Amino acid sequence: MCPECQRPAPVGIQCVDCVAAAQRAIRSPRTPWGTQVRDGRPVVTITLIGLCVVSYVLQLATSGAWTERWIFSPAIGRIEPWRFLTAGFLHSESSIFHLAFNMYALWIVGPFLEQMLDRWRYLALYLLSAIAGSVGVLLLANPASPISWQGGVVGASGAVFGLFGAILVVMRRLGRDAKQIVTVIGLNIAIGFVVPGIAWQAHLGGLAMGALLAVLYVHTPAERSRVVAVVATVGAALVLPLLAILRYASV
Repeated sequence: MCPECQRPAPVGIQCVDCVAAAQRAIRSPRTPWGTQVRDGRPVVTITLIGLCVVSYVLQLATSGAWTERWIFSPAIGRIEPWRFLTAGFLHSESSIFHLAFNMYALWIVGPFLEQMLDRWRYLALYLLSAIAGSVGVLLLANPASPISWQGGVVGASGAVFGLFGAILVVMRRLGRDAKQIVTVIGLNIAIGFVVPGIAWQAHLGGLAMGALLAVLYVHTPAERSRVVAVVATVGAALVLPLLAILRYASV
């Protein structure tokens, strides 16, 4: 072999073709539920953070017009249902800390879940948790109260709490200590009840959805994991609109 094709080995040298063949023979690590453990850049998490940041810039640049176009309230959600999701990419214009906290939490929790669940499960869980947050606001809103029924709600908190619920389930499934994440979830839920202006209903809705999907994703035998994950995802995508329809019908 030519010198350029030589690859150092513990004993002697190997050709580049032998090295490539050996690498192909190595099985990628897999989780107990059958997904491949991904290495490398968490592209889904980075994309979600980028979308939230760009959206926040548009909120400021349009003097609130972008916010008004996509914000969610129980009253407007009945007419424009896409706002159940789009509100999850908006944040409070009056405080950059709202965006900063949610994006920090997403960056801390997201890459691990993206690595363990794989990208499509992770993205589905995030988006469905965001929608579930808005559904939680709707279900717990008081139609007789203008503030409760017509007041706008923004923020990725529902989706982030969905990730909190999911990482708790995943860590327990892996047999790891989950005390810290339980403390984080408990403190954030408590803050939602103490600090005014926080949509704790969205936190609860997102948390419930994230935990439920994660249970179905990771507590299924590996041979049936993909089928169950698809059915669970599609089922959640159908149940959430049904809950909203039933709630609106009862008003």
